[in-house]
Amino acid sequence: MTPHIPTLPPQAVLFDMDGTLVDTERLWWEAVEQVAGRPLTEADQPDVLGRPVEHTAAWLGAATGRPATDLAAELHREFAERVRTGTVPRPGALELLDALAAAAVPTALVTASPRAVADVVMDALGAGRFAASVTADDTARTKPAPDPYLAACRALGVEPAACVAVEDTETGVASAEAAGCAVLAVPSLAPIGAAPGRTVRDSLVGVTPQSLGRMVAPVLTVMSWNLWLGGSKVDEHRAKQLKVILESGADVVGLQETGGTAAQELAEALGWHHHRAGENLGVLSRHPITARFGDPDVGFYGAAGVRIEVAPGREVDVWTVHLHYTPYGPYESAFDGLPAAELIAHEGVRLAQMRDALERIGRSARDGVPVVLVGDFNCPSHLDRPDVEWPVTRAAEEAGLRDSYREVHPDPAAAPGHTWSPIHPVHEDGSGRPEPQDRIDYVLHRGLTVRDARTLVTGEPRPWPDVADNDWPSDHAAVLTTFALPTG
Repeated sequence: MTPHIPTLPPQAVLFDMDGTLVDTERLWWEAVEQVAGRPLTEADQPDVLGRPVEHTAAWLGAATGRPATDLAAELHREFAERVRTGTVPRPGALELLDALAAAAVPTALVTASPRAVADVVMDALGAGRFAASVTADDTARTKPAPDPYLAACRALGVEPAACVAVEDTETGVASAEAAGCAVLAVPSLAPIGAAPGRTVRDSLVGVTPQSLGRMVAPVLTVMSWNLWLGGSKVDEHRAKQLKVILESGADVVGLQETGGTAAQELAEALGWHHHRAGENLGVLSRHPITARFGDPDVGFYGAAGVRIEVAPGREVDVWTVHLHYTPYGPYESAFDGLPAAELIAHEGVRLAQMRDALERIGRSARDGVPVVLVGDFNCPSHLDRPDVEWPVTRAAEEAGLRDSYREVHPDPAAAPGHTWSPIHPVHEDGSGRPEPQDRIDYVLHRGLTVRDARTLVTGEPRPWPDVADNDWPSDHAAVLTTFALPTG
């Protein structure tokens, strides 16, 4: 099997304007020369290229004795006139903007030019190409401070580390990198050196959303899935499991209730790597497994882990855990009406199992290696039910593990994320009571950035017991999270 480094397009692409998207750097240079009354030289570049009008005006004022406000107004007039009559897109700029639009990747204009000039340029390029714009008028500090790029990320609702900034000057590069963006530098008048997290190209010709995606951190999509006694309650369950995994886009799958052989059989059919632990736990991975953790003969409940190599020198520890199913807190709450103190007290068995898993994770952990813990915890989360301090998820949080689903969906009322149960609308005892729907399957992490998280059920599963023909071969929903690996 040939391992691959998975990438997604960036969450957004943030474009500088002058010299990057349009050939206005030359127009700005000419405008400054006109106002200065002399030709500019290489020595003038630090005070001209990538600088706001006010900076260049103050610099000229110090040299000429003229008021900076007058110089700024004159620079505005000279530059705006040249922009209106001489805007020329840089090679490859329009093609890249069109490709990003086709890939549904939002873009923003981030410029040290004033709003009046930026609006003229955006009209020339097509203002609809940009979901947001940040100009020198919009932030207290402009480039090289990170403020403009941070403002653009806030406007788009994206993380800087998941974005690529496209710049043509050292000043702009410094701003984008200070904000935490990956940078594509396409120098216009002055050279830009290579650096970690920075790609330097001669032009935008041939740049694609996919190539920009490779400039941000690699991504890893992790699934937690309880197979329900190996899937044996559903006809053709192995083929259906394979279909779910392939269509999900998962790179790693932490399994519970494997029925002994599921991890090995699925891995062989996928051409993936795997780890089988006891008769109930397993991990499937597209990427090489470099270490295995936990008791290989673990019982029906417990934890097992692996270390995978996502890319050379880029490893992640992935653990899968299955905790005891009884007593079940949602039943005791909904059917028995137990108060919070008793519900918490009855979590003792699961809490002990979680603490054992956390101890094993701690013993195997290595500095700089992120950790993912997935599994069927068989208990609610304290993040979902603030009236009860459910101790199992709280223990994981206290160990530094974050709940990826709640990071993306912080409001449990708006996005409950129920994983139990897509096939049990009513309780199995025949009483007709509604089955308490709850979130009991999790993807937790430490040291990663969450790009997306969701629950997964395919088709429209028929309720128990008429499940043999279901496309979804489980009684749990799966949980799927896409992480960005650290850039350092």
